Amino acid sequence: MSPESVMTLAQQAMELTLMVSAPLLLSALVIGLVVSIFQAATQINEQTLSFIPKLLGMFVVLMLTGSWMIGMLVDYVQRLFGNIPWMIG
Repeated sequence: MSPESVMTLAQQAMELTLMVSAPLLLSALVIGLVVSIFQAATQINEQTLSFIPKLLGMFVVLMLTGSWMIGMLVDYVQRLFGNIPWMIG
């Protein structure tokens, strides 16, 4: 296995990780920003106030994009396992 193929595999794995995690991270970011603005406007400084909305928002995003995430991961693993004979020999 050449160094180029190892770097290609690592690049593909990192790209897949970013694509799969992006919807959940972006939803948590947006919800956290909205809750922070709400807390600043109302001067409610409760640390646990942002936990439940983030949890619910991430659950909704996971329900909406979960099948796409699993499909991407399964496709990558199938391609990876299918290319094992060419990687070895």
